[in-house]
Amino acid sequence: MARPGHARNRPSLEEDEDEEAEDPLDAMISRTGCAAQHRELQECMAARQDWRHCQTQVRAFGECMARRQRAEEPRRAPGSPGQAHPSPAGD
Repeated sequence: MARPGHARNRPSLEEDEDEEAEDPLDAMISRTGCAAQHRELQECMAARQDWRHCQTQVRAFGECMARRQRAEEPRRAPGSPGQAHPSPAGD
């Protein structure tokens, strides 16, 4: 059975061994610096059972992730994976 938060399937033997292991998606979000906003959004959605009632948290998390993405853009080399606008074909 997957843990609450993010649906993920794992073999049952592995689940016992990794009970304390962090969810890969949670680890990735922690690296963005937006973990607090993500946690608040998850708590709101768990309490309200409808993301539409959590628009303040949705916006806060989205703005945090957008700031992170904008901060990373200058570091990306032209043509690197994840580039917003791929180079035109026909080189």
